[in-house]
Amino acid sequence: MAALSEVAAALESYRGRDRLIRTLGYCCQLLGGVLLECRPAESRAGTRLLAASAQLSHCRTVLRLFDDLAMFVYTKQYGLGAEEEDALVRWASVLGNMADQLYYPCEHLAWAADAKVLHVDSARWWAVSTALWGVSLLLGIARALRMVQKLRRKLQTPTAFTSRLPRSKRRALEAQVWSETLTVLSNLADLANAVHWLPPGILWAGRFPPWLVGLLGTISSLLSIYQATRAREQVDTASP
Repeated sequence: MAALSEVAAALESYRGRDRLIRTLGYCCQLLGGVLLECRPAESRAGTRLLAASAQLSHCRTVLRLFDDLAMFVYTKQYGLGAEEEDALVRWASVLGNMADQLYYPCEHLAWAADAKVLHVDSARWWAVSTALWGVSLLLGIARALRMVQKLRRKLQTPTAFTSRLPRSKRRALEAQVWSETLTVLSNLADLANAVHWLPPGILWAGRFPPWLVGLLGTISSLLSIYQATRAREQVDTASP
């Protein structure tokens, strides 16, 4: 019952619902791709799973039509990252926010073209939006790696009054290192898929079988759910 309550609570929020839809979509793609490749006799079931995955992906695309304002508010609040002490972290975050902000209208145009709402080349706008997503992921990886470096340095540097950090402070820093490491792994999995969806001729674009796309997406989605769960647990623990 506790697990069901947690799932129900996650589904009440937009981000929680999006994570679950994303995970389910990639799991369908993984299973469908495996069935098509390893068990040709089950090709009908595999095809149906891939169709379900495509519909779940389309559902997320439609829901993202309303994300521009939230992203704009976040980008505006962060600004140029004046509160960040490290220049690399600051500019990776600023440029990442810019890439994310530009991503949404490009994807909207691609969606509108596919839906015959606008008479534009959808393939071009899908390519631009995917490229922006890839840039954002690369910047996120750079930022997370820099954060890991800075946090490990803090863990190894003695404080002014003691040779070691207090246990609570050390645990908090170690938890941050773990979270940033998971961010790197999640972004790397997504980046591999982003390159796959770019136009042919760019690195390994178009070369992944469906099951591999599903596997990478499932790994990234599960890591995202795990991070969100850990963050919620830490907030609950810190609450009086």
